[in-house]
Amino acid sequence: MRATIIYAAGDVRVEQRDKPTIQEPTDAIIKLAASCVCGSDLWAYRGIEDVKEPTPMGHEYVGVVEEVGSAVTGIKPGQFVIGSFFASDNTCEICQAGYQSGCVHRQGVGGAQAEYMRVPLADGTLVATPEQPAPDQIASLLAASDVLGTGWFAALAAEVGPGKTVAVVGDGAVGLLGILSARQLGAERIIAMSRHADRQALAREFGATDIVTERGDEGVAKIKELTGGLGAHSVIEAVGTQESMMQAIRSTRPGGHVGYVGVSHGVELDGQELFFSHVHLHGGPAPVRGYLPHLIDLILRGEINPGKVFDLELPLDQAADAYQAMDERRAIKVLLRP
Repeated sequence: MRATIIYAAGDVRVEQRDKPTIQEPTDAIIKLAASCVCGSDLWAYRGIEDVKEPTPMGHEYVGVVEEVGSAVTGIKPGQFVIGSFFASDNTCEICQAGYQSGCVHRQGVGGAQAEYMRVPLADGTLVATPEQPAPDQIASLLAASDVLGTGWFAALAAEVGPGKTVAVVGDGAVGLLGILSARQLGAERIIAMSRHADRQALAREFGATDIVTERGDEGVAKIKELTGGLGAHSVIEAVGTQESMMQAIRSTRPGGHVGYVGVSHGVELDGQELFFSHVHLHGGPAPVRGYLPHLIDLILRGEINPGKVFDLELPLDQAADAYQAMDERRAIKVLLRP
């Protein structure tokens, strides 16, 4: 089969690899209908994370089950499924508490930018749709696999709710779908922090009421100005840098909440500043599996269309072009078709 492999910073290739096979009785093999490039994939592409050996890429996926292991009982061949970037049993005490991404049997899921993939712990990781989805629903269901579920978790972690003012730091797919999530959860005012006209337009379509183009201390000052000097009740941090985290914390009012889901790189917090800020911090890898049934239902009923974050679609053979387009900010998020 064809699969996307990263060899080094800036070096992404599509090449022939062996088709995956069942390795454990809890596995499933999926024929992929679509996958995509994630903003977190760019850390390695940009050389911020080391690539120690040729590595299969991709952790967002939808497709049709082709084969299951002997211990799989809830997922069947022929079903259209969506799964998350961490495999989980969905039965342990941590999963039952709603943190499937911290499952005691957690396994990473990878190699989704390909024609086929193996998913461990299939019964606990995959969610099947009631029937085969319409072609125009595929992109939104793919978004649910990661960026929508992550944006949803960020909004919940930030305690978004009716009457709240929400600020969103980061205008990538996760930040934009954090805006969509905040709107679904009833936020009264949603401030998108963005400098890019195309992303600002989508932010408004998803529910943003205000746009702030400033960053850093100037961005914080603007948020304070828009909130009577207090700061936002809820702030979503969807980048993962020192600047973005401090911008998020400082944009939050005392007693407010930051939901952080940007994969942290070089973030260090000053204990004194955090102590006196009275800001709640909660985040980490999103427990996407827990939200999938609800998010899939919203998509299939047409209540949300998160697939709009995909503003470029390419065939799998052009995966290298997809990485370059996202790296150069010519695309928000690129969908790949096998």
